[in-house]
Amino acid sequence: MLVKKLKECDEMTGEDGKILREVLHPDKHSLDVRYSFAHATLPVGQTSTPHSLTASEVYHIIQGKGEMHIDNETQLIEPGDTVYIPPNSHQYVHNCGDQPLVFICLVDPAWRPENDNTAQN
Repeated sequence: MLVKKLKECDEMTGEDGKILREVLHPDKHSLDVRYSFAHATLPVGQTSTPHSLTASEVYHIIQGKGEMHIDNETQLIEPGDTVYIPPNSHQYVHNCGDQPLVFICLVDPAWRPENDNTAQN
């Protein structure tokens, strides 16, 4: 059995202010999974860096309100919403609420720098 404590996961802060904690990744854990699983927090008023992945991505919103932008579509998101982001879609999220936007990110197959167009710059 593997139980990960969020507070014990390494915290990374992106240039966009997003705080990311990678919870599960097949390259870092002895797990037979294809996906990676992370916890993200985007501060009030911040916008995540626009990017696209060659993998599919799912966001599940835990706290806050935001605007999800995928290609030419924009939709308001709030706690309880789950957003599917198709592979190769240009996407970003903006925190338009009055509290941090907290969400879970699932990437399948697992996130890797070479599959993220923002990581190659």
